[in-house]
Amino acid sequence: MGYFEGFGVTIRQHRLFGGKRVTTEYSGGRRAKKKQDDARDVEHDEKLPRPERLHGRHVLNRYEDGMEKCIGCELCAGVCPADCIHVRGADNDPVDPTSPGERFGWIYEINYLRCIHCDLCVEACPTEAITETKLFEFSFTSRQDAIYTKNELLVDDDGKPKRLPWEDWREGDDLLTSGWMRATSPSGDATFEGQVGWSGELGAGVRAPEPSQDVRDASTRDKTVRRVER
Repeated sequence: MGYFEGFGVTIRQHRLFGGKRVTTEYSGGRRAKKKQDDARDVEHDEKLPRPERLHGRHVLNRYEDGMEKCIGCELCAGVCPADCIHVRGADNDPVDPTSPGERFGWIYEINYLRCIHCDLCVEACPTEAITETKLFEFSFTSRQDAIYTKNELLVDDDGKPKRLPWEDWREGDDLLTSGWMRATSPSGDATFEGQVGWSGELGAGVRAPEPSQDVRDASTRDKTVRRVER
């Protein structure tokens, strides 16, 4: 697809022309190339599976009891090299707190015109409040839409990310958020291999750790052997 064709797709999807989303049904990928067909003749083309550690659109998580994990500490904003995160904390209501502890994230915004998906915010977060999904297909016809607010980032009551009109969600995009966080040996200490060291999440419970290194090595060897035998 050339530059002007891509621009035409964006224009047609603009709300002024009746469009509801910018990213449309995918075609012209792996299946089209394999069959050597014209990409435009292939509908609903198959996409490559997402890697477990892919960095996509962020979400703000909740604990299993529904309370928000964000405590408004602003560490994510401080570590962000692109200066795309704006956070302001506020004191919790003692009678009806939003998150455990004294404070919660009152304002939380991410500007995706600046975000480089480095995941430093995820590493910096002390409560594992912010993680990333597998969603990477979302574009905007408005700068205002590119600035995600707390209401848009916070997961629903079932623990699932909110799906906005301009986002092209596919099966599995909301699973295994920031899989690389679930390391087998925290701080490089092998005695912690396979032990869970993070809190549970609403809708997901306590996520399992990654398989140990010897299991992954064995899996890689098996794949290599099968590839050679073919």
